[in-house]
Amino acid sequence: MGVVWQDLLAALALVLVIEGMVPFLNPQSLRRMLETVSQLDDRTLRTAGFISMLCGVVMLYIVR
Repeated sequence: MGVVWQDLLAALALVLVIEGMVPFLNPQSLRRMLETVSQLDDRTLRTAGFISMLCGVVMLYIVR
């Protein structure tokens, strides 16, 4: 397996670990957050997703 695939799988594993922490540690908080997010309009969700991706790209550029 190439280094690129190893890095990609390691990044995916970290995402799963980090995203799994909230429902494990505080499931009630996750329920409230999901209720709030479900009430947002599509444009707001797209904007938040874009900003999240942009932050990720910038962080990756800085790290690499």
